[in-house]
Amino acid sequence: MTDRAERVAALNARYRHHSATSVLEGALRDPDAGQLALVSSFGAESVALLHLVAMVDRKTPVLFIDTRLLFAETLTYQQEVAERLRLENLRIIRTDRETLDKRDPYGALRMSDTDACCALRKTEPLNAALDGYDGWITGRKRYQSGTRAALEFFELEDGTGRIKLNPLAHWTPEDVRAYMEENRLPKHPLVAQGYPSIGCQPCTSKVAPGEDPRSGRWRGQDKEECGIHFVDGRAVRGGETQGEKA
Repeated sequence: MTDRAERVAALNARYRHHSATSVLEGALRDPDAGQLALVSSFGAESVALLHLVAMVDRKTPVLFIDTRLLFAETLTYQQEVAERLRLENLRIIRTDRETLDKRDPYGALRMSDTDACCALRKTEPLNAALDGYDGWITGRKRYQSGTRAALEFFELEDGTGRIKLNPLAHWTPEDVRAYMEENRLPKHPLVAQGYPSIGCQPCTSKVAPGEDPRSGRWRGQDKEECGIHFVDGRAVRGGETQGEKA
């Protein structure tokens, strides 16, 4: 773990003043970063990073987690974007039916324990899919929430020891919009309907003007992350910042 932590520190120092494209190009070839896969939700802003990766190397593994609770629009959008960008190594990740039938036979786990539902449908299948990779590429950005305000390009993931690369960490909402417009990238159809952050259908609601873009995720609950991203080894909770502990 110490070696990985040193590698992350060295990577951040090496790419500190790089652009999103150059840090991505470098990381995909840098032995200190190792073998990386892109994990994408094909959500509201995902197409920007997917396009960057496609321009750098279309053979980069792209992992899409189908929780079986996604909006139909997301599934259609995923297919359209993958075809348009000609992604050559797209992998659809799902929890197998046998496991779902055993642990969530009626599909109601989300109503009693959203953390357990996210673990079953997202975290566990992702961890299995990432087995063998040194790290993964995320679309997280500093502006998205207080828990991401100090995000660096490279992080050491708690628990697994994998490296996480956040090439868009310093982008603003304006940067994302401008990139999508300049490259004529298709927008997720739900964005125009008031969904600036899109997850599973049962746990995603519309966001009113002026609200935090992620306020529609698990609305009314003390929860900000699905469990894929952790701080100090645990899922982030509302109002917390990087480094806070229970």
